Amino acid sequence: MINRRIAAPLAGVLVGSSLLLVQPAAASPQASPVRPGAEKKPVAEGYGGAVSTVDLDASKVALGVLRQGGNAMDAAVAAAAALGVTEPYSAGLAGGGFIVYYDARRKKVHTIDGRETAPKAMGPTSLEGIPFEEAVTSGLSAGVPGSVAQWELALRKFGTLSLKQALRPSIELASRGFKVDQTFYDQTAANAARFKDFTSTAKLYLPGGAPPPVGSTFRNPELAETYRKLGKQGGGWLYGGALGAEVVATVKKPPVTPGSTRNVRPGLMELADLKAYRALERPPTKVTYKGMDVYGMAPPSSGGSTVGEALNILQVLPKVGEHEYLEASRLSFADRGKYVGDIPGVPLEELLSDGFAKERACLIGERALTSPVAPGNPDGTYGPCAPASSAEATPSAPEGPETTHLVVTDRWNNVVAYNITIESTGGNGIVVPGRGFLLNNELTDFTFGPAPGDPNLPAPGKRPRSSMAPTIVLDDGRPLLALGSPGGSTIITTVLQILVNRWDLGMSLPEALAAPRATQRNTPQTQAEQAFIDRYGAELTERGHSLVLNPEIGAATAVEFLRNGKLQAVAEPTRRGGGSALVVSERR
Repeated sequence: MINRRIAAPLAGVLVGSSLLLVQPAAASPQASPVRPGAEKKPVAEGYGGAVSTVDLDASKVALGVLRQGGNAMDAAVAAAAALGVTEPYSAGLAGGGFIVYYDARRKKVHTIDGRETAPKAMGPTSLEGIPFEEAVTSGLSAGVPGSVAQWELALRKFGTLSLKQALRPSIELASRGFKVDQTFYDQTAANAARFKDFTSTAKLYLPGGAPPPVGSTFRNPELAETYRKLGKQGGGWLYGGALGAEVVATVKKPPVTPGSTRNVRPGLMELADLKAYRALERPPTKVTYKGMDVYGMAPPSSGGSTVGEALNILQVLPKVGEHEYLEASRLSFADRGKYVGDIPGVPLEELLSDGFAKERACLIGERALTSPVAPGNPDGTYGPCAPASSAEATPSAPEGPETTHLVVTDRWNNVVAYNITIESTGGNGIVVPGRGFLLNNELTDFTFGPAPGDPNLPAPGKRPRSSMAPTIVLDDGRPLLALGSPGGSTIITTVLQILVNRWDLGMSLPEALAAPRATQRNTPQTQAEQAFIDRYGAELTERGHSLVLNPEIGAATAVEFLRNGKLQAVAEPTRRGGGSALVVSERR
């Protein structure tokens, strides 16, 4: 039986072999009670809690919190802050994200929307006609940050630590520094051309005019001080306070390097936009697949609805393989583009209904459909299968390895799946002077237009549609699996493909994550990793698919509940440099 006790406030902190009795307010998680010299490993099995992130230091921070008596939400927030130190091009306090959380005591799944918002001054034509790359590296792309408000809400509702306590390990990590690995170097080098065009960014990430070399120690004392002050003053320091004023000043007048020829557009954010921001609790999406309940994130994320619709379609089919996976994804992406956004009246119930899934599934045959496929009509009245129709092709924004994901579970079987992002790798490229963190470029997730009727056009206070898909699966009301990934809109297909690998193709969870990937998002060509093309290319080409190389898709993290209370934490073995899976104890 699964132990469903909820975490009590920290009454004791286990350090080595000594038990230090403290009051809850004095709880003080430290950065790393794991063995010195521990290396990044993609799979860990054990008991008492587990964590998987893309980064060893962040996983150590989460594990430290768990070992000292914190619960899954405490550990997740602490790890997210740590990723703002060691994965600053994917996560940070000026970004946002989505949390899907299983509360073991109440046996209920919750979600917290920390998605960034558009400033009040932004309208449907604000991005129209601007080249994508020019929009990214600008103040105009910066959305009102959501992460800090999300952290505070998550800790207040479901944690046992204060924000100040949760930030302590990351303050230490930013102060003492971390070892630069190949991924950090490569991401810095890929951004160097734009980083050098901002004085604050070049100072931090291009010391001496070049990326920090692999093996060197990278320190960020400015971020340490920012976290320290944020812990003391709370979120109000950002949402209407002095830090917020600094963010707004940077957005409205980016610190462009003298002599730079880059056209850097100023942004529209005002302090009032920060004051108005709220993180929100929302009902999760839910579908049942093969008797298991799959929970995800509702709009403004399209992750829960698109993964859920595709699973419903697959459940109708007599067999499921790579062809069926690609076709279900193709159809669900057609419906995503038509109906899902941060707007009233998203037909979520019908998009996730069995009737709509049957109507869409009947379009899948032996040969690939021709994209772009037209969306279906989730109107509640479903009849016989009609021939598939085509839609007008629309250009899609470039995708990359942006964003990150972590999973945490604790001794009480609370579970967190958490996608964190500043959008593109490196955000908008602008570090807030003296504060040690990059701004997001989240507003480029909006449709640029002109696109009349598009549910994802910008609007005042609107949250751009996201593809982030943190997912928790329950079996008979108990947690079975939690997973998610970075990768733009390939997040959805990565999560879906892992679930198909695990449940339909008979792979173990480590095999399901490591398997080669392909992503079909209602586009004429299916992007695929080379190993996928080598394994399935001939068969799929014969069935009408057109495959094109995408060297690397996603960077997933996951945890599965095995029998007798055993946990299996899983990260990528190689993608994005490989991830880090850890467990509290390898033995009971």
